[in-house]
Amino acid sequence: MLVPIHEEMTRQALDACFSPRALEIIIAANRKQDALSGQIGHNEYHFDNNAIDEGQHYIIEQRGFVIAALLSPGVLSAWIAFGRLIHSAQDFYAHTNYITMWLDQFEGTPPAPPEIDPVQKNLIKSPQLHSGKIYFPLDVLYFVPLLRRFSLALLAHDSHGKMNLDSPKQGARFEYARIAAIKRTVYEFELLKNILTPELFAKFTDL
Repeated sequence: MLVPIHEEMTRQALDACFSPRALEIIIAANRKQDALSGQIGHNEYHFDNNAIDEGQHYIIEQRGFVIAALLSPGVLSAWIAFGRLIHSAQDFYAHTNYITMWLDQFEGTPPAPPEIDPVQKNLIKSPQLHSGKIYFPLDVLYFVPLLRRFSLALLAHDSHGKMNLDSPKQGARFEYARIAAIKRTVYEFELLKNILTPELFAKFTDL
């Protein structure tokens, strides 16, 4: 998703969960995943190029880094790892066909976006789950507004350009992806809450 949308979703999901200083560091780490250094050679950050298993492993890895950092004297690394974690978790809904598969279950009469289940196991484990492939240079041209129509006319149906739900411009499915990403962010926070001791959780939230 676009950087401002990542920030907006993170604030909506976590505003009451962390101290202001912790939340700003988490948001900064989330945003940094979309820097150029995070876009090249890091499909796992964004679930691009069908890096489904790699992306899921990356989330688990970052969760482990959060816990390890909290067991050390500092806390900064825990907030940074959590920001990286939730960026990938949020991008899962914008870059894969999870939203499409969830909607297809309802045969044309889907529930409203707030009803979406972001962790439906049979969909997350489905062999049909895939993400958009990056086709160079056309997927780069997609990000140039004046060349977007040209790019889309030539891109394959499984391209990032045609599959992404990165902004409201992608249509009605974007709102499902946005709400699923917010719910998943809360889910990841609650998961750590259940894992951590009360002392470590208090350290993590900095409240």
